Amino acid sequence: MKRILMMCSVAIATLFATNQASACTGFLVGKKASTDGSVMISYAADSHTLYGEMYHWPAATWPADAMLKINEWDTRKPLGEIKQVAQTYNVVGNMNEHQLAITESTFGGRPELVDPTGIMDYGSLIYVTLQRAKTAREAIAIMTDLVKQYGYYSGGESFSIADKNEAWIMEMVGKGKGNKGALWVAIRIPDDCISAHANQSRIQQIPFDDKENCMYSPDVVSYAREKGFFKGKDADFSFQAAYCPYDFGSLRACEARVWSFFRKYDKNMEQYLSFIRGESKQPMPLYIKPDRKLSVQDVQDGMRDHFEGTPFCMANDPGAGPYKVPYRWRPMGFEVDGKKYINERAIATQQSAFVIVPQMRNWLPDAIGGVLWFAVDDANTAVYTPMYASMTAVPECYRVGNGDMHNFSWTSAFWIYNWVANMAYHKYSLMIEDIRPVQKELEQGFKDMLPAIDDAAQKLYAKNPAEAVNFMTWYSCTEAERATARWKKLGEYLMVKYVDGNMKKEKDGKFVENGFGLSAGPDFPGYSEEYYRSIAKSAAGSNLEVK
Repeated sequence: MKRILMMCSVAIATLFATNQASACTGFLVGKKASTDGSVMISYAADSHTLYGEMYHWPAATWPADAMLKINEWDTRKPLGEIKQVAQTYNVVGNMNEHQLAITESTFGGRPELVDPTGIMDYGSLIYVTLQRAKTAREAIAIMTDLVKQYGYYSGGESFSIADKNEAWIMEMVGKGKGNKGALWVAIRIPDDCISAHANQSRIQQIPFDDKENCMYSPDVVSYAREKGFFKGKDADFSFQAAYCPYDFGSLRACEARVWSFFRKYDKNMEQYLSFIRGESKQPMPLYIKPDRKLSVQDVQDGMRDHFEGTPFCMANDPGAGPYKVPYRWRPMGFEVDGKKYINERAIATQQSAFVIVPQMRNWLPDAIGGVLWFAVDDANTAVYTPMYASMTAVPECYRVGNGDMHNFSWTSAFWIYNWVANMAYHKYSLMIEDIRPVQKELEQGFKDMLPAIDDAAQKLYAKNPAEAVNFMTWYSCTEAERATARWKKLGEYLMVKYVDGNMKKEKDGKFVENGFGLSAGPDFPGYSEEYYRSIAKSAAGSNLEVK
């Protein structure tokens, strides 16, 4: 997404100067590439100004003359009106009652292709289409028809579009001011493959003859020729090269995230390290066949990545500090004595509003099969809770209006998880050891319980579908509130344990007392030997050195 858009065509100097550049990461997993046969995608709604909450549109019927107002998702700016359809579907977050899920990442592309007169921005395309479509193919048709009829307002986007059987990537750019419609291509990810995108166009050559697995706008090549973006044969045309050329920023800050995900499931991906560094021009494939199947937990953990195990690992450079913090506060780039430097942009990032893993299961009725694994704030220090996509109410802790970016709320999951995460950022290597067990306990508990909930919901559904939906709504809301309450307890524990830079002694899960009802003397964890050595090296001859 893009609260402030970093275009792919910016110069390297602009990359270093950018203070806020929102960016999102998304994975896609085909049903034969998953451990249980489900289709999965993921999404991090990364923004410094977006509040983490769960959107909900109830199913509804509309009169023949109904109109729908369109406001830009990023800014709430009114863009116009479109004709409403007779029937809309229940939508929870980025998933609807028919097991259709749609997410995105912004790549921007050529700024001259943006049409400020268009009505459909990328966010509205997602949420309007979720209310109208049942399958991925139907969603692609609706999205492209909407921009053809009403115009496309946003810059370049990569959309993940998936249902219980298929996963697709669709990339879309506008056609310039006053030109309705869009240039787009959609490619189905093979069932036994995985894919990813992260704020950079990734579709290269288009298999024009594969009508079953590829769709595209009829002028996708001719328009590029007309504008001078491409010369050559259709078979050589690259959507990415024409509409979002690579630069240093798009490789290091965007494609590197895709590479970090792919390399976990294909050892051959190490060959693309030179591409990420800008030393090779051979791009990564759009999708790969993984060397093992992925579980829901694998996808969730993938969204927690900080380049661990790679040369870009964020815990190993001086910026990590004494407590190995895998985060860097903006701006990403800086300059010292005329030399320019850049911090990494990892998949997991502190400015996430919410992170999701939609899971679509074709062996269950749609009302039961679609589960939106929903987390707020930084995926690394958050908990994915199972939200059935047919649920008709939203948990209070995720409710729109429960707190906002200017108002803290102790009943808001977004603020509770931010509170814990922001404590952990300052003593990461210590606190993450307390966070992980609670996180794993909750998430594994959800996964262990889900089969029983599915079974109970199926039995109810066979007798009374409405009662089954009520049951799943109750379960989803209850678990979200329980997880948030447990996380608040965790925050209280961390505050007590690490107050004032000390670390209270523990035994058998309890803080140690001195025998007279008072806290025993705390431990003083200090810093690592590595950090002390770095201080000693820089402080030689200073007042810090003992003579």
